[in-house]
Amino acid sequence: MDRIAIVGSSGHAKVVIDIVEREGRFAIAGLVDRYREAGESALGYRILGTEDDLPRLAEELHIAGAIVAIGDNFVRSQVVEQVRQLCPGLAFVTAIHPHATIGRDVSIGEGTVIAAGVVVNPCCTIGRHAILNTNASLDHDSTMGDFSSLAPRAATGGTCQIGDFAAIGIGAVLLHGISVGEHTVIGAGATVLRNVGPYCVAYGAPAREIRKRAAGDRYL
Repeated sequence: MDRIAIVGSSGHAKVVIDIVEREGRFAIAGLVDRYREAGESALGYRILGTEDDLPRLAEELHIAGAIVAIGDNFVRSQVVEQVRQLCPGLAFVTAIHPHATIGRDVSIGEGTVIAAGVVVNPCCTIGRHAILNTNASLDHDSTMGDFSSLAPRAATGGTCQIGDFAAIGIGAVLLHGISVGEHTVIGAGATVLRNVGPYCVAYGAPAREIRKRAAGDRYL
């Protein structure tokens, strides 16, 4: 069984740890987190060091892969790029909870995390390092871009398009055929009846654009 490192140790990392354990495809060598002291732990796994330590750790502990377990889409992309530069030979692996339902002809990119209760219906395409959180639903023929996310209980109709880095909030609903632009945040509980452009925050029922946002603005 290949050994992997989890990059991050906060709440989302705990979810990822649980998924990896239940899936049973990889053994977790430990966690990497620049904001925690080496030797601390989360769910019984030690903090091994920081991202800068990964090249040494990968060699010493025979680590073959990693998952960047950071909830913020933009921050996750920055850490992925840092890990890629430090350890170009390290694979990014997916984590799919055994109680998720994945339909036929679904494509899932590297580093993506799919949590318990998620339903992905047939012919969907999910990009790299995306997050589909607890009980989220992506209906048929829909697309999620790289570093995008569905929060718990978020749901889409069929043929929806979610852009790179876009974040769909807790319990938000996208009508059939809706497009959400890159770096856009859809607020919790929103009902999206019309397409939403890039780089904005939208919420409400029906959802409307509230303001613009820049890439990297905090939303969690």
